[in-house]
Amino acid sequence: MKVRVENLGVLKQAEFELGDLTIICGDNNTGKTYATYALFGFLNNWEDMLRDEVKINNRYISALMNRGTVRIDVNQYIEKSGEILENGCREYSRQLSKVFASRDRYFQNSRFHVDLEASEIEVGIERAFVGMLRSPKEEVLSLSKLENSTELIASMLVKTETVEVPREIIKKMISGGINKILFGASFSNSFISSAERTGAAIFRKELNFSRNRLLEEMSRADKNVDPRELLFKSYSDYALPVKDNVDFIRELENTAKEDSFLVKDYPQVLDEFSDIIEGDYITESNGMLYFNPTGTKLKLVMGESSSAVRSLLDIGFYLRHAAEPGDLLMVDEPELSLHPKNQRRIARLFARLANLGIKVFITTHSDYIVKELNTLIMLNHDRPHLKRIAKEEGYSESELIDADRIKVYMAESQTLVQANIDHDLGIEAHSFDETINEMNAIQEAIVWGGD
Repeated sequence: MKVRVENLGVLKQAEFELGDLTIICGDNNTGKTYATYALFGFLNNWEDMLRDEVKINNRYISALMNRGTVRIDVNQYIEKSGEILENGCREYSRQLSKVFASRDRYFQNSRFHVDLEASEIEVGIERAFVGMLRSPKEEVLSLSKLENSTELIASMLVKTETVEVPREIIKKMISGGINKILFGASFSNSFISSAERTGAAIFRKELNFSRNRLLEEMSRADKNVDPRELLFKSYSDYALPVKDNVDFIRELENTAKEDSFLVKDYPQVLDEFSDIIEGDYITESNGMLYFNPTGTKLKLVMGESSSAVRSLLDIGFYLRHAAEPGDLLMVDEPELSLHPKNQRRIARLFARLANLGIKVFITTHSDYIVKELNTLIMLNHDRPHLKRIAKEEGYSESELIDADRIKVYMAESQTLVQANIDHDLGIEAHSFDETINEMNAIQEAIVWGGD
């Protein structure tokens, strides 16, 4: 998947492609967060943006209502997938000010576009698909498609003579199903850990602005007002990724009721995360959240815990309770509050997650993270001395990663420049190297520059 943006914040024109591990580096105020937030906003709204672009012929609806079932050839929509996506991206571009909770005039000329290869569309066709429309009392409509089939079967599960089902709702259900078939494999479920996460961890119980403001607006609004309109209005002061991140942190008690696939299949990943934070998060039935340092019986509230513990709170809960294969984990500045040792360890964790099927997207200022990823790339070869070094230094094969699976971009000169990644030498992150070389030169002058 390739993403193109124009006139987005300081980014005049930029293009980036997602890998299994995607990294955007660069100075402050160079557009890294703009690119990240725009991508997250699209991945969380693409179904709404594209739904009206899939036109369902009325004859399909008539056949469905009369016969109870209809078969729709998806090929006709595959041929139009590029047009559907382009129109949806155009509509999303018009919504960017809402994503960033900013003024419309700042985004009047902004453009966001996604390009997919034909092979990416084919992945969706290869997969089976099942969808269901339910009323409060019963199942109303089912959608199904077999693996490697291009035929979508829609079936009414109620008698239309006795139950009135609006045709427009059925159309939206079918168009949504077709979109999921075409694009669902490419547009992953995404989770974001924003740079505001540390503060949200401390004040999570006080951050009831979303619920309180929405309830207040609903009490004042006309009964016929669209709830989605109220929702956008209620959150208008906060960028969508921040709102989403805060909501996740506010609802940790509910999140903790479920286990992710990592708990059952890869518990060692969670053990490694516990080693990084040197303890475990604990939620209790009364809604209290604590941190238990390893080897103690202490229960520290977030205000008593280290900034590193707060910085990794949402990531820890995501990994243990919400992660699913195929997800996109997005982390804005993962190095926040982390010692260089733990910056290296978080880089290794990201590589392992990428190897387990969770795509990772980060923005970073950390040379430690980039250099540790270089080590994982350089060790990923079948050479005796590399295997010896990996064993001596405690690297596992599950952490090593191929250079071809990583995409790195440097934010500079109002664009994103793709960094070269060598299979033997790793990532060429020149913006870091220039600063480090400058510091080394100054220190050498101090030591050796005397008379």
